[in-house]
Amino acid sequence: MLELTKKLVETWGPSGYEHRIREVIREEIADLADEIYVDGLGNLICRVGSGGKKVLIAAHMDEIGLMANYQEPESGYLRFTNIGGLRTDTLNGNRVLFEDGTVGVIAVQSGGGKKLDDFYIDVEGESGENATPVGQPAGFMREMQVRGNRVVAKSLDDRIGCVVAIEAMRKLNKEAPNEVYFAFTVQEEVGLRGAKTAAQGVHPDVGIALDVTGTGDQIRGRKMMVSLGGGAAIKVHDPGLIVPPAIKNWMIDRCEADGIPYQLELLAGGTTDASAIQLADAGVPSGCISIPTRYIHTTSETADVDDIQACIDLLVGLVSNEIEI
Repeated sequence: MLELTKKLVETWGPSGYEHRIREVIREEIADLADEIYVDGLGNLICRVGSGGKKVLIAAHMDEIGLMANYQEPESGYLRFTNIGGLRTDTLNGNRVLFEDGTVGVIAVQSGGGKKLDDFYIDVEGESGENATPVGQPAGFMREMQVRGNRVVAKSLDDRIGCVVAIEAMRKLNKEAPNEVYFAFTVQEEVGLRGAKTAAQGVHPDVGIALDVTGTGDQIRGRKMMVSLGGGAAIKVHDPGLIVPPAIKNWMIDRCEADGIPYQLELLAGGTTDASAIQLADAGVPSGCISIPTRYIHTTSETADVDDIQACIDLLVGLVSNEIEI
């Protein structure tokens, strides 16, 4: 699991530019599905099994990033706009990797730091010229670290959801009593766009998103009953999704039947691909298995190995049994 996680989190792929991470995932799952295809928006969709309920499982493979959109005429520094939800309190001093391979350093002008206009990117080359032009997308640079049972990395949101999906596919080994579609979706960070087209293409009976969620175990942090090491987080509610009781209870019952540690997630801000899936066709009962994660949308997102394994076990248990919802 850790080797796969490292491979995925360190692969470049901001929203709208998922081609590299899609190919990495495609190689990992090449022998794990009965059917693999890419839809018109770029989602990688893999079918396992046939018969029974049609289940769509969505894990987004994009990450937050930025786009260089203006060059200062005197200094040459690049100004930029966001791709997804950048946190200005974490930008200064971070390194970014542009699609063409250029490495830049984000800096903040004197007295600034509260809005994106206060920041710029230094991409000065050996001779003083800029090493990359405007119009280039960039993602953040940071190697994954393992600290005991904790994984610290950029883009655990949501490459760790992709890990959960891939490891579940390995355990299923192409055998499931349901028709399960694993969708590695694009452009979640800019509006759940990939999940919308995936759901419209698959026409599922049930939807499950795999994504990270915040925790309430930090000093003076948010009031939230989710903690690292507490097990898989079963979503109950977020601003984009009120989980149907039947879906929530289905997940809880599976955890209790299989002895999987779990906790309930009630998220006050943010949402997941399940929010888009539920609105497909005439409506799709949808829920979310969430991986507890500290420091979301920074380059040091932190998750617990046991929680990740609990999410894998829950997902496998849900789709390897007949679904009667």
